[in-house]
Amino acid sequence: MIVSGRVQGVYYRANVQRKAVSLGLSGWVRNLPDGDVEILAEGEEGKLGELLTYCKSNPGFSKVDGVQADWGAATGGFKEFLITD
Repeated sequence: MIVSGRVQGVYYRANVQRKAVSLGLSGWVRNLPDGDVEILAEGEEGKLGELLTYCKSNPGFSKVDGVQADWGAATGGFKEFLITD
């Protein structure tokens, strides 16, 4: 996912990580230089849908303007959900 809006400097990544972990998902979330946030998550399709809904819901102090989500096959290469640079 690519999330745009006021999503940096407002604990958006930490909130996404917390939600992803609670859903049992793996992957990562990171800030992009243009002010957006990028999320790569793997897990059950229903849980991924819950994360997508959450990411659109303005968690914390964020103001989400848009979410672009692309679905693909899982790689199985992640053991946990991390905040990365």
